Amino acid sequence: MDATIERVWKEECGVAAVLCRDRRTPAAPLIHLALYALQHRGQESAGIAASDGRRLTAHRDLGLVAQVFTPEIILALDGWLAVGHVRYATMGSVTLANAQPIVVSSPWGPLAVAHNGNLINAPALRRALEADGCVFTSSTDTEVIAHLLARAPVSTAEEAARYCMPRLEGAFTVTVLVEDMVLGFRDRHGIRPLILGGGPNFWILASETCAFDHVGGEPLGEVEPGELVVCAAEGVRAVPVLEAPRRAHCVFEYIYFARPDTVLFHRNVHQARRRMGRILAREHPAPADLVVPVPDSGSSAAMGYAEESGLPLEIGLIKNRYIGRTFLQPSPAVRDAGVQIKLNALREVVDGRRVVLVDDSIVRGTTSSRIVALLRRAGAREVHMRVSSPPIHFPCFYGIDTSSRGQLIAATRSVEEIREQIGADSLGYLSQAGLVEALRLPTEALCMACLDGRYPTRVPTEEEAGRAALEPVAATSPSEIPEVAVWPGR
Repeated sequence: MDATIERVWKEECGVAAVLCRDRRTPAAPLIHLALYALQHRGQESAGIAASDGRRLTAHRDLGLVAQVFTPEIILALDGWLAVGHVRYATMGSVTLANAQPIVVSSPWGPLAVAHNGNLINAPALRRALEADGCVFTSSTDTEVIAHLLARAPVSTAEEAARYCMPRLEGAFTVTVLVEDMVLGFRDRHGIRPLILGGGPNFWILASETCAFDHVGGEPLGEVEPGELVVCAAEGVRAVPVLEAPRRAHCVFEYIYFARPDTVLFHRNVHQARRRMGRILAREHPAPADLVVPVPDSGSSAAMGYAEESGLPLEIGLIKNRYIGRTFLQPSPAVRDAGVQIKLNALREVVDGRRVVLVDDSIVRGTTSSRIVALLRRAGAREVHMRVSSPPIHFPCFYGIDTSSRGQLIAATRSVEEIREQIGADSLGYLSQAGLVEALRLPTEALCMACLDGRYPTRVPTEEEAGRAALEPVAATSPSEIPEVAVWPGR
């Protein structure tokens, strides 16, 4: 394996939508706060679209939420409805044109769409729309959804969503701002999360409940798989649209993606990871002096491992918090540089000691090998790697950028071969049975395709699985898009 290639579990995206029930309170400031809470889900671009029910304004740009939005921009995003998005590119390249929300014209006025997931059949849908005269300005599957909604042969926006949902294949969590409504819907398996919440004067939809905490809201319940939720000033309606043969919640939302303070599928993420660590300690004890987490993703599991093993939990690695999460970086060269400056070992903690190093996953192996080497340079006598998830054998086609088995170290190497490659004294993975026990969810309610190869949908073709399937589209330079773009109503 190329030693310059970095770990690649790239998070998909984060979505949020707000409707203020008094029809007066600006929604953009609430979305802005929600996007800060969801920043861990994507760091390449951010955007907000807001509306007063007639006129829509939007701002999108490359960068973090703090870089993209100023107080003046938030003030200019006028209206009591808004949708927002943070992105990591799993389909389409990193250009301003691919930032979300995507805004298109429709029979019901401007329509803004934010999407988390990945459409398996996006290339075929796009070809059909182009044959019908549709002109695309981005290379994202989100624009496919937007145009499919806008061109639906129906009379209302709600009917357009019901028309669109059965025509989409793959994983999708979608929020839509149109007219005086906010819509949210999920694929029939509920692969990616979407939760409904409420506050004193607003409804909110978001990828994670931590977004509600930032805006003073409370979770009201998940949008069910195959369900359409219609939020209006008068209230919220839930409409079952797609038959749900079985739930298939992404297991890596628990293992890595979600924030520890989030509640997903009725389970607190931190507590689930802590249980993973406890079970890991029972399955793979180590002759060691202390437990060190890989910050921050390994922290909860390391806590559980230390509790179960009786070993002290120590901060042996210091994280530079001004460096983005490594596998969110788009190129191997950038990822490789990120690892070198992201972590540093505390020699005073690890020197001469036997260390249990706990991380959430090993994808390509390069991060793990660099961290093991870092600890050894700081004087660690032994390094025993423990991983709070099972080996990843199969690619993900549902919004995570691992569409080839060749990217995955466990697909071609045994545990012993991986141990040798990363340079650890021993290596232990959490078993699949242990993972299910920690989550306290039935196996049939989870998507564990990356672990066992059992996909809840058909496996995409080579064309559909390719990241560049919707390329090329000319990149849009920042100068070509106004700082705050305006779409008049009907």
